[in-house]
Amino acid sequence: MTYEIDIVSRITEKFPELSDAEKRVAQLVLDDIAASARASIGQLAQEAGVSQATITRFAKSVNCRDVRDLKVRLAQSLAVGQRFIHEAPDLDGINGIYEGIKNVLEMNRKVVDEAAIKQAVGWLSQARQTLVVGMGGGSTIMAQELQFRLFRLGFVVSSYNDGLLGRMVASSVSAKDVFVALSLTGFTPEVVESAEIAKHYGAKVIAITSKGSPLAKVADLTLGLVTQETDFIYKPTASRYAMMALIDVVATELALAHKRQVRDQLRRLKLTLDAHRGGTDRQPLGD
Repeated sequence: MTYEIDIVSRITEKFPELSDAEKRVAQLVLDDIAASARASIGQLAQEAGVSQATITRFAKSVNCRDVRDLKVRLAQSLAVGQRFIHEAPDLDGINGIYEGIKNVLEMNRKVVDEAAIKQAVGWLSQARQTLVVGMGGGSTIMAQELQFRLFRLGFVVSSYNDGLLGRMVASSVSAKDVFVALSLTGFTPEVVESAEIAKHYGAKVIAITSKGSPLAKVADLTLGLVTQETDFIYKPTASRYAMMALIDVVATELALAHKRQVRDQLRRLKLTLDAHRGGTDRQPLGD
């Protein structure tokens, strides 16, 4: 496995160690990465007011094999998006965080597939066990969230966020099990591969992910998400709230399908918690 080193960070890190001529090249590159990635070695030398040999030395000083390698890495840095290179202004402030969450929730509310929700509830109702896999910052938390929602309703459920464990549990399933794979993007290889393994061994695979993604294509049933990212990269993604809302929809519909069992289960939980912590009867149930 190879790992790409961010060349922009490398140039910034090496800048104090460069010669004066190389610093002029570095500044030229940092000021316009796109143009530098396209320019020939002669054009770079002319723009920076240095020799072509200096351009070659600069490339090696920032751990590139040659100028060609430097240009490839500059192009790769552009591929992640300009918003990670040139800072976008924060036009909305604190209110923008709430507005972003509200907009994402409203956008996803409009595309909820009620038939798919009903199908998912039916599968979860009949499952011997439900295995939930999610990896990364947001999906790990959401996998745990789905586990917390379902166990209190009386269902056998467990969640996993490790790539190797995901493969292991996927290999242990049977046709009586439901495997739920979570990924906002649907491109995380470990999640996609775990879903493929679980499907191979007969489990019903439900994906909560972006429609049309690699994970969605593997799943037997997709509860689709619409993600929306802004140019202001410092604000956490609001898309994870769409996944949380969809999890709440599934949990609520599952509870309504098993009212008597769930009411008894929740009453027992509430009695245990009140005896332990006290407080009013309107406290959140274990949250």
